[in-house]
Amino acid sequence: MKILITGGCGFVGSNLAIKLKNKYPHMKIVCMDNLKRRGSEYNIKRLINNNIEFIHGDVRCKEDFKNIKFSLMIECSAEPSVLAGINNSPMYVLNTNLVGTMNCLESVRENKANIIFLSTSRVYSIDKINNMEYTKTHTRFDNPSCYGITENFSTDGIKSMYGATKLASEMLINEYRAAYKIGTIINRCGIIAGPWQMGKIDQGVMTLWVLNHMLCKSLSYIGYEGKGFQVRDFIHIDDLFNLIDKQISNFDKLNGELFNVGGGYANSFSLVELTNVCEEIIQHKIKIYADTATRPNDIKWYITNYSKVYSMCDWQPKYNLDKTVKDIYDWLFKYKNDLKGILW
Repeated sequence: MKILITGGCGFVGSNLAIKLKNKYPHMKIVCMDNLKRRGSEYNIKRLINNNIEFIHGDVRCKEDFKNIKFSLMIECSAEPSVLAGINNSPMYVLNTNLVGTMNCLESVRENKANIIFLSTSRVYSIDKINNMEYTKTHTRFDNPSCYGITENFSTDGIKSMYGATKLASEMLINEYRAAYKIGTIINRCGIIAGPWQMGKIDQGVMTLWVLNHMLCKSLSYIGYEGKGFQVRDFIHIDDLFNLIDKQISNFDKLNGELFNVGGGYANSFSLVELTNVCEEIIQHKIKIYADTATRPNDIKWYITNYSKVYSMCDWQPKYNLDKTVKDIYDWLFKYKNDLKGILW
């Protein structure tokens, strides 16, 4: 098997590539990336040191796929920010997430290959999520009557440019599967966290939180009265790898399926709760400001119902919040000299 990973120098793509190569040393893996995101260039050395081929290419350019042969594509490329296009042109997110998918699918078709596509939980309706019934505890918004968002939750209505392009990409993937008989698996992922994520304010919140506690730099709770009660669930990158590994091994059985992939209620946190864990592990208490203005496309609560992927893939997350925060902290501390100038 020869695997092409697009977005291969990003957090998800590079980690999946290295973990696959370590488990299957004879597997041929190629990573393609345009190196736009700051810090992605740092991963080239990691890939080469693990005997993984790197190609400087851009999914927006069909020509960059020329002469790349593969039997499976893992599509990790994306502009992943829900704020993309809010105060400026949406063309980068449209070209990367939608035109990029078109070019990926054409390359998959030409290679008579299969594709595992990393989509997003942000395909679901913002209004329908925010209009659900919530209660407040002393640390979070809660929804005791809901066991998490399933694959059947509404995708109608506004969902952000990011979410819209990913949902449109899913539709194209299904059309290609029907028309050209390519194999497809779609994973709608929520927050993915762990070492080597170059976190910033609009993507990579757990790394951002851990780093600012390490450096004793202030943070802000943004929106929803500035109390930090908004809730997300997450998975560690190692848990995502374990799922992708299972899906590769059982591709024929899972062909055509779509899964919600996340940590569920047990692996959920509010910003207040994340702050508490960071304080306990890092032993630093920082100033956190209240910014009461809710940003466009924000949601107050999202927890994945992963019962389908649990049932069909025999998969569930193993990393909890404490272990994930500790893992990120240990990585930042170990590579602090290398990461200076990239993350701070």
